[in-house]
Amino acid sequence: MADLRAETTASQPSGEASPTAGENPATTLRVIRAAILGTVVEYYDFGIYGYMATMLSAQFFVESDPNTALLSTFAAFAVAFFLRAPGGILFGHMGDKYGRKKALTWTILLMAVATTGIGLIPSYATLGIWATILLVLCRCLQGFAAGGELGGANAFVSEHAPAHRRAFQTSFVNTGTYLGSLAASLVALLLTSAVSTDTLNAWAWRIPFLLSAVIGLIGLYIRSQLPETEQFEAVQQSDSIEVAKYPIADVFKHAWRQIVLVFFLGALIVGGYYVAGVYAASYLQTEGGRSADFAFTSTSIAMIVAVISLPIAGYVGDRIGRRPVFFFGSGITAIISLPAFMVMRDGSPVAAIVAQSSLTFFIGLVNGVSFAAYAEMFRARYRYSGIAMSNNVTNMALGGTAPFIATLLISTTDNNLAPAGYLIATALMTFIATFFLKETRGKELEL
Repeated sequence: MADLRAETTASQPSGEASPTAGENPATTLRVIRAAILGTVVEYYDFGIYGYMATMLSAQFFVESDPNTALLSTFAAFAVAFFLRAPGGILFGHMGDKYGRKKALTWTILLMAVATTGIGLIPSYATLGIWATILLVLCRCLQGFAAGGELGGANAFVSEHAPAHRRAFQTSFVNTGTYLGSLAASLVALLLTSAVSTDTLNAWAWRIPFLLSAVIGLIGLYIRSQLPETEQFEAVQQSDSIEVAKYPIADVFKHAWRQIVLVFFLGALIVGGYYVAGVYAASYLQTEGGRSADFAFTSTSIAMIVAVISLPIAGYVGDRIGRRPVFFFGSGITAIISLPAFMVMRDGSPVAAIVAQSSLTFFIGLVNGVSFAAYAEMFRARYRYSGIAMSNNVTNMALGGTAPFIATLLISTTDNNLAPAGYLIATALMTFIATFFLKETRGKELEL
């Protein structure tokens, strides 16, 4: 483990000084704004599938048992996460070899195409099994595109940010994940409130997916106007740093310990997000007996609370360090997970909202400092690939499977508090991993 801690704080290569980041506030603001918008688009597209799961199950999975149909829908939700790793490899290669900007432009374009496609697919009643196949293919394309988004956006902003404000500025990129989910939740809430169930099942369920075409084009335009990072250009122009032919090979050769560490550090961020922020909307309905309107309202409030927690965590992380925030957020989550699910199941409406929001707040604290810490582990020549690969392995193992496993745990154990156990396990993984994280607050990024 000593080697692991040493790897995360390797010194700057001899003769190569890291370019000073964040010298132009106007440029930095543009970079953050564009990164946030791109991430909002990606996570709106990725999250709307989860929020519309009960409706999609009726449209594309014809089963006699509604629970089985819902399980099939969440299984398709999980399949996309297995495409995130290949997506991360491709876009990481593109980002490290040809530029962060180029890779991030393609991720947002592919995501918008995939999500719009879901809104255009005929239902099972019209197309039969081909409708289900097309849904899964679009979902897989979503996963492939998402694989290159969050890690790349954070690498991009990290390389523009000054060292003493890196966690705070990257925390705003991560707000895009929650704002995207919030937008998806609000759209689902407005839709279920505005139209009848018959209209929703007939055609209105398509609206949230078709909206992706509009917001995707806006995000694509803004992102295409961004400047490339100085660190990427410094690597390209350096005489002493060889541009990696295959960046992902360099990651596994030189930074495999960091991949392992990021996997465990991100366990709560990924697993917690998809349990408390996505699956909870179904849990409130199926186990808590709440209406769809209430479930989406509660989830929307929880996402707002999470958005607030992120910059708080980033600010604190820049002042006292990344490790204390990791310890605090994961430790508290482990303690409150079981009581929170009990309240979501049996408590009053207000108490249920507070319980879900408490979970997303403390998970958000961990998320707020995470990608600054990740960027500080990897060198510029393979930073995009390193962050994308590490984050996607975590998402593949613990994220996309979370709603499916939570539903399956209830079905197999006949205990509707079982999802809390999954959340506690991920919190403990992050808490223990933090012991092996070397503090990197204020560290200059490596070329």
